[in-house]
Amino acid sequence: MTPDEVLAHPPRILTQAQRESYFRHGYVLAEKLVPDAWLERLRAALAELIDRSRALTASDRMFDLETGHTAETPRLRRVTNTNEAHPTFWNYISQSLIADVAADLVGPDVKFMDSNFNFKWARGGTEIKWHQDAQYTPHTNYSQVTIATMLEDVGPDQAPMAVIPDSHQGELFDLYGADGVWTGTISERDLERVALDSAVHLMGPAGTVHAHNCRMIHGSARNESNRGRPLLLTTYVAADTFAYMPHGHPHEHLYTIVRGKPARWAHLDPRPNLIPPDWSKGRGYLSIFTWQQGERDKSEGRPPAA
Repeated sequence: MTPDEVLAHPPRILTQAQRESYFRHGYVLAEKLVPDAWLERLRAALAELIDRSRALTASDRMFDLETGHTAETPRLRRVTNTNEAHPTFWNYISQSLIADVAADLVGPDVKFMDSNFNFKWARGGTEIKWHQDAQYTPHTNYSQVTIATMLEDVGPDQAPMAVIPDSHQGELFDLYGADGVWTGTISERDLERVALDSAVHLMGPAGTVHAHNCRMIHGSARNESNRGRPLLLTTYVAADTFAYMPHGHPHEHLYTIVRGKPARWAHLDPRPNLIPPDWSKGRGYLSIFTWQQGERDKSEGRPPAA
């Protein structure tokens, strides 16, 4: 659906002004949107996952460990596919108001794509460099929206996500390095064309939600504070959106309809999109940190063969 077609449907959770702002600027923030009862359930489920991670000494396909992780003092960068990690997360993704927020931004027919926890652990949580999401998971159009749920209060010292307003209307950047290997990062040279001084840092009390379009330039600094910043990131697409490449970390709920009905026609956006490596080969995608921090074999980061 086009933005005008989405906006023609009455809002469910967000205001019409918030929806219009999302399409104009590429992001929206709504403070204290998630009820306390849901926050308590999500925190309890997250505590169970952190406890499970104590047995690990190396990252696996679900748990991405921060440097210094031990059984006594667990430190995580990411939990991948939270919808499979604990039933509470799938219930939240599919049955709570968060799916209605997605419908407000992509249209009444909504498919779930994936969900991850980014932690930004206290005293050293790894940075996420400037990037756009569309190149990681190219689709037939750019409806893809990632909705972040703050489980705790997020202030300026906790390395909140930063977005570049209006950048979703601009250039889609090449995320391969000069050597032709995927970095998942906008190069320093290309960043010279980005208005980084206009960055908005997305903060708020626990229960705040923010959403950004897949073309939005965003990132976050290293967390040097003594408070972590657990952020649940859930990505949805319009039902008329179809992937060009296999998902890098497939799961049982991939492209499940969570609102409305399946599409009979695909919506095609004429703007081109970068094609990433074939994440279905080798060890798969794992997490953004492994690529941005140069922790993967270069042979796995080449573009797909012609």
